Amino acid sequence: MHSSTFNNLASTSEKHKLLGLDHLRALAITYVLLFHYQLFGHPDWVNSVGGFGWTGVDLFFVLSGFLIAGQLFGIVKKGRAISMREFFIKRFFRIIPPYLVVLGLYTFVPFLREREHMASLWRYLTFTLNFGLDLRTTGTFTHAWSLCVEEQFYLILPLTFWVITYLKAGKKTIYILPGILVLGFIVRYASWHYWVQPHLSDEHFGSIWHTFIYYPTYCRLDGLLIGVGIAGAYTFYPRVKELANKYSNLLMFLGLIVLIAAYFICKPESSFNTGIWGFPVVSLGYGIIVAAMVCPSNVLFNLKSIITAQLATLSYGIYLSHKLVIAFMQNVLEKTGIARDSNLMMMFCITGSIAGALILRYVIEKPSLKIRDKILNKWKYNKTHKPVETAIL
Repeated sequence: MHSSTFNNLASTSEKHKLLGLDHLRALAITYVLLFHYQLFGHPDWVNSVGGFGWTGVDLFFVLSGFLIAGQLFGIVKKGRAISMREFFIKRFFRIIPPYLVVLGLYTFVPFLREREHMASLWRYLTFTLNFGLDLRTTGTFTHAWSLCVEEQFYLILPLTFWVITYLKAGKKTIYILPGILVLGFIVRYASWHYWVQPHLSDEHFGSIWHTFIYYPTYCRLDGLLIGVGIAGAYTFYPRVKELANKYSNLLMFLGLIVLIAAYFICKPESSFNTGIWGFPVVSLGYGIIVAAMVCPSNVLFNLKSIITAQLATLSYGIYLSHKLVIAFMQNVLEKTGIARDSNLMMMFCITGSIAGALILRYVIEKPSLKIRDKILNKWKYNKTHKPVETAIL
């Protein structure tokens, strides 16, 4: 959900915007929107098109891992210390203000909620909603689970890089990523064996599977780690970057093939195969595509699109508010005679979701980013203009 530069990842202009990633962000939010629209009144065709849309979140994870780690790896490669203050100030003003606005709407305007039950407020404020999230008792703003995973990632990753810098481990650190991926398999298998498998015949099996397999951070690290791995490989191993650039279009096609395989592995969604094998295969497919589309030789690298650029910019706002907007619009528009499961209703709801994101963007996000920039500029100025103490002779 974030923008970046290509300065550490390819031989191109320092300020070249990664247009390919805009296309992927637009794809991710569209896919998630279609998937979640199935929770409301919807046309039958949405089930066919949006059924695999839950993987849009995995694409966001890959993108986050790639972009955030790419910035940090670049700092490590130059031998500079990572500024924790700067990192967390940037993340806070980018993520928290619009999140708190939407959370406030859910909390203080109950009729906007898409479902009856909401988790305790402290679970949302501490970004721990994804642990023990039970769909049988919590049905509102549950998509915040992925934000919890990302916030936990944002907390752990820079601290890890700080340790890496302190130990002067450098590029060797990317070798621990395969070990963590393997550990993910073990953790998911244990979760399945001890907490999910005993309930195979339970009528609420789907909710149980989501609670112990789908939502916890320790089960959903594949996308983030693959993104981190790509960023590390491109930063420290120029030969890898050169080969990827040479075969980028073929690489992108390979990623699509992997995703097609993942589609069949993950049927049905709430299953052993999805939890154990599906998550890493989905993340691998998206990771390969990300690795291809940031290469200058890729056919989509310089392809400009106003539509995907705008969707990418609004993706965070759409993700935060779309369920709230859809629920509200369906309740209101149904009274005018528009059927909940009609294409016309869907058109209004999607348009409303984009409008809601635009409001968040210009009323909350952009002013927050201006405040962030002022704080950072003032801090950097004070840091470089410290008063010089003159010795008294």
